[in-house]
Amino acid sequence: MHGRHDHDEQSGHGRKHGHGGHEHHGHGAGNERRVGIAALLTGLFMVAEVAGGVISGSLALLADAGHMLTDFASLGMAWYGFRLAKRPADWKRTYGYDRFSILVAFANGLALFAIATWIVVEAWHRLAAPGEVLGGLMLWVAVGGLAVNIIAFFVLHGGDKGNLNMRAATLHVIGDLLGSVAAIGAAVVILATGWTPIDPILSVLVALIILRSAWYVVADSGHILLEGAPSGLDTREIKRDLEAAIPEIADVHHVHAWSLTEERVMVTLHARLLVAGDSTPEQIARRIKDRLRVAFGVDHATIEVEFEDCADQAKSVS
Repeated sequence: MHGRHDHDEQSGHGRKHGHGGHEHHGHGAGNERRVGIAALLTGLFMVAEVAGGVISGSLALLADAGHMLTDFASLGMAWYGFRLAKRPADWKRTYGYDRFSILVAFANGLALFAIATWIVVEAWHRLAAPGEVLGGLMLWVAVGGLAVNIIAFFVLHGGDKGNLNMRAATLHVIGDLLGSVAAIGAAVVILATGWTPIDPILSVLVALIILRSAWYVVADSGHILLEGAPSGLDTREIKRDLEAAIPEIADVHHVHAWSLTEERVMVTLHARLLVAGDSTPEQIARRIKDRLRVAFGVDHATIEVEFEDCADQAKSVS
């Protein structure tokens, strides 16, 4: 019985985790369908908005069309991310392809930064050298864009709100929706007063809103990619809780917590035992896993049970 015992749930190697797995796949299929519909709507109207922006001379429309172009690409990537995440794990990718959706969200956030920067630069040029804007055409195209974006928003809004890929996709559509609102406002002002600087001014306002959304998407996805501890999960509290809840444990150390996606939280730790008593190491490891599941919502944990010095800290013997 003396020595080390590694206990790893089968969920992480070769297949999705069982706890909540069917729910995870159900959300994935629904998310994939919703993002696909939103991508199709965005792509179709983007062509009309580019034409309207060029003909009317409206930066607000062109900015919104440029944003819709990145949205179309981003929604397409999000759709592909959901499809790829359904592939089973293999020997090269033992946790499967779920993390790809986080990469997509991170790329989408960077794309939001790029398009917002382009809008600000172009607005500066327009303010320095104002041009003619056809307010009537601009208004009709912007109203059509608003209608499409509202439909796309409600399609996405019914998806899994906890999924970072869905959040990024929804933020793209919200940015488009705000862009359409700004274009409508600019068109109304131009038709009423002829004051064309309102067009680039409102475009900059939309860009600032886009930047704020982009920051949250990049920060959250970057945190996951850097293997940061999941939000609300304190590894110090895990150590204190296990040592207090399970009498056989003398010490908990080497606690690591991270997540593949928001839904798939992982924990590894070492537990040094005072004495096993009537419990086998396997039974104690099972109690640790149960405690992590109940107290911290962790469905996947790898536990190393020890009776003597930690093998990672012991000096090598020649």
